[in-house]
Amino acid sequence: MASLPRHMFIPAPMRAHAYQDYAVPIGFGVTISQPFVVGLMTGTLALEGHERVLEVGTGSGYQAAVLSRLAGEVVSIERYRTLAEAARARLAKLGYDNVEIVVGDGLAGWPERAPYDRIMVTAAAERMPETLVDQLAEGGVMLLPLGPQGGTQHIVKLTKTSTGVSREDLIPVRFVPLLPGQAHEL
Repeated sequence: MASLPRHMFIPAPMRAHAYQDYAVPIGFGVTISQPFVVGLMTGTLALEGHERVLEVGTGSGYQAAVLSRLAGEVVSIERYRTLAEAARARLAKLGYDNVEIVVGDGLAGWPERAPYDRIMVTAAAERMPETLVDQLAEGGVMLLPLGPQGGTQHIVKLTKTSTGVSREDLIPVRFVPLLPGQAHEL
């Protein structure tokens, strides 16, 4: 993370806050997660360099850039076309060539490229998104903030095995909501 230009993923008026350890707004009611949470979630995925990763919630593309340095390939889905196009251009300009940004409904995932070795959701779901669990490979790990808006949320680690899914609650957090459907923005 220290080698990534985080300020390039934050709107110009907010760049003075780029390296502070808190979430920064990037538009559309969306934030770029605080560095501590990005590091914790990324480290918990235990990437070895060959994995196919699905990220739900591209935002500015920062988390996708972090994942791209550690995984074989990253598919990142964003509901807002404007954010997806800006992230796609930013990542291309900065040379992140193993990331595919797609526009769609994050709760539906991206079955065209499933199964995924790892899935990271960067917005809070109120209940377990079974469609995403279905797209996780056996032996795969999914991380997501889970819990009600305005209530207690936790980053949850799910591990899929041949006999089911195990769950581990990690830390309390507060994330923007994971909204259904694709937004029809610009």
